[in-house]
Amino acid sequence: MITLKDFMETVGYRITEGSDYGWNCYGPDAYCLDSWNGDQDGHSLTIIFDTRTQEVYEVQAHDYLNRRAYRYFNPDYKPNHDNEATDRGIDKTEAWDDLKYTDLEVEEDFLEKARAIVDGEVYDTRVKVPLTLDDSELFELMKMAHDRDITLNQMVEQILQTVIDSHREEQSLRDELDSIRPEYDFSEGERGPVEESIKKIKKKKKGK
Repeated sequence: MITLKDFMETVGYRITEGSDYGWNCYGPDAYCLDSWNGDQDGHSLTIIFDTRTQEVYEVQAHDYLNRRAYRYFNPDYKPNHDNEATDRGIDKTEAWDDLKYTDLEVEEDFLEKARAIVDGEVYDTRVKVPLTLDDSELFELMKMAHDRDITLNQMVEQILQTVIDSHREEQSLRDELDSIRPEYDFSEGERGPVEESIKKIKKKKKGK
């Protein structure tokens, strides 16, 4: 897990504000530190940690110039945060002005982005994901990469991108279904699970 020392080194030990954390999800000893460079088009970083144990619960990096916001949670406490956000009626994904947080799953991914943001450097906006493969799966991926004359990392990226694209298409179809649902005559065979209606939309699109 990211430590308080990691955060302090990233911000150059520059702290501009501190206060008790106002929510209950991280316990009574949760404290929040902010580091802002003083520029509205600059950056700020935030850490929420336990003053008694020094355990870090959450870190945030805000790139105001490029309108990007990244966040990393201690996985043991993220459900507590999300549940309290729901109870408070707060959008847990919103950073500011309808900008959504990108939640990162790899500690080093957050630190790399945060350091670059602080230093004003260009950084990779792609998101790293943890991936666990057994030996047989790894061997199969290596064979596939070899057949395509690409690296193993490139092979994994292609597979993940295919899955992401498929998920986005499915979500887009679900959104479209919600928007046109009143136009369907559900008494004439359109009734059924969302998945069946999505299939029908796909068929209609192919027929255009």
